[in-house]
Amino acid sequence: MNKVILMGRLTRDPEVRYSSGDNQMAIARYTIAVDRRGRREGNDGQTADFINCVAFGRAGEFAEKYFHKGIKIAITGRIQTGSYTNKDGQKVYTTDVVVEDQEFAESKAASENAGAGFAPVDRPSPSSAGDGFMNIPDGIDEELPFN
Repeated sequence: MNKVILMGRLTRDPEVRYSSGDNQMAIARYTIAVDRRGRREGNDGQTADFINCVAFGRAGEFAEKYFHKGIKIAITGRIQTGSYTNKDGQKVYTTDVVVEDQEFAESKAASENAGAGFAPVDRPSPSSAGDGFMNIPDGIDEELPFN
């Protein structure tokens, strides 16, 4: 089985080209930065992997219209490897994720604020929540619904 699920931020705007011929098809190429989990030591300080993705047809048109640098997306797809000979005569090996499904992974407001260093809109900031617990009003005679 060849199945990939990734979530990350676009490193730049998608590059979209159209195939030639009668039935033109959009081919969108983009790279997403996927945070590494676990230890952040070693690996030359790299804390993310940069994954090349390619979306064909309607998925490519969607990427062209709605995706831009910095937004957080989730994709599913499959890994595809290939190779070609460059102009210097050297063989170059490629690995891409062929996108089968793609979607936004956060709200538009959170995406716009992510680049500016603000907390996402749908999550209260720590300063407004105090110690992170809800304030319970005085005078409640009933027991709380948990132990």
